[in-house]
Amino acid sequence: MVLIRHGESEFNVATRVQGRSELTRAEMSSRLTALGEQQARLVGAALQGIAVDAVLASPLLRARRTAELVTEVAGWRLGPELHSGLLEVDLAPWEGLTFAEVRDRFPLEYDAWHNRPHELAIAGRYPILELFEQARQFWAEVLPRHRDRTVVVAAHSGINRALICTAIGLAPEHYHYLGQNNCALSVVNFGDGQGMGQGQLEAVNLTGHMAPLMGEKLPSLRKNHVGPRLLLVRHGETQWNREKRFQGQIDIPLNERGRWQAEQVAHFLQDVPIDRAFSSPLLRPKATAEAILRFHPGVSLTLVKDLQEISHGRWEGKLEAEIEAEFPGELARWQTMPETVPMPDGETLNQVWERVAIAWQEMVAAVPPGQTAVVTAHDAVNKAILCQLFGLGPERFWTFKQGNGGVNVVDYVKGAGAPPYLTAANITRHLCDTVFDTTAAGAL
Repeated sequence: MVLIRHGESEFNVATRVQGRSELTRAEMSSRLTALGEQQARLVGAALQGIAVDAVLASPLLRARRTAELVTEVAGWRLGPELHSGLLEVDLAPWEGLTFAEVRDRFPLEYDAWHNRPHELAIAGRYPILELFEQARQFWAEVLPRHRDRTVVVAAHSGINRALICTAIGLAPEHYHYLGQNNCALSVVNFGDGQGMGQGQLEAVNLTGHMAPLMGEKLPSLRKNHVGPRLLLVRHGETQWNREKRFQGQIDIPLNERGRWQAEQVAHFLQDVPIDRAFSSPLLRPKATAEAILRFHPGVSLTLVKDLQEISHGRWEGKLEAEIEAEFPGELARWQTMPETVPMPDGETLNQVWERVAIAWQEMVAAVPPGQTAVVTAHDAVNKAILCQLFGLGPERFWTFKQGNGGVNVVDYVKGAGAPPYLTAANITRHLCDTVFDTTAAGAL
């Protein structure tokens, strides 16, 4: 499922609440701006060559027009199918007001909107809870109809966040903590037999396809951002990744492709201000960090032992077939119930969760407000960090995909002591000629 937020609208520019007002108030139709139409065309260009089985769009004008432009430029021989399950959150009677006017006229509700969206009540209704139920109904209808297919969804910031949350099992409390820029792309995968709440988040809020127009490689900082930004990077490929051989804490260096990936990450982040740098001490993330820092010569690298990859114990150095032969059934359990697998002479995921939580909080505390740090680590470690941003335990280990050389953007918008925003996840466009992550080669 490829989720697109609509292009910039007139209401976005005016900082007005849009919601679904055009359904009831014809004079409040919010059209795309000229920039918004350009953004939509760039999405279409980014999706060219991808075989798509359906395009579903919100009936609201700004999303419908985005879907039309994307479809036209991508060259797909199908028209957008309008779906009421993709309508934006219903925020009447706020719709049409500026956010400043909402703040002044509805101060208690405005505070709930920003800090406790699941408790927001307007005129006796709970808009965010209603939106999550709408998202659940959408998945319940759409997933059975489109199994083993690629579907593009053109909708809105609010419903897209609700769709992502319900796809991977996040509560409405997390509504605000997923980035959704205009015409950004997010990708959710559902494996065989997986349904709502069991999806894998491949990518969130990809904006690189708009860099020629917007001039930014990463989503910009939000207004009133007061905390640090951390760029979480997975190391480049190793030969054992290529062979699908479990490496864990065995110190395998980058292979030729991995070195190329590290250089591509370095060029991608070349113009991004970086103030601090942390890395696992193992060769593969350390070399990735050193490549990045060649463009930031004044930044020293701090090695953090607790960022090391999970210890696979006696699995290390082995291929999947060898693991299955020596430990029958354990590999299947690792792939379906990873929290129940104690690695023989290695670690459990609970142990990884514990050490990674401490390391992450120490790094966040070490980055002053307004500064940016890069953190280079490993697949399992990154997964653990991303899960913990949303309070997810080891049983949700497979929720976040992490490509070799992928970049995640974590923003502490309200300060280091407040919940973080996952502004973008698993950016790999600097490594792939498609919006999909084709980097990950194999075992951890």
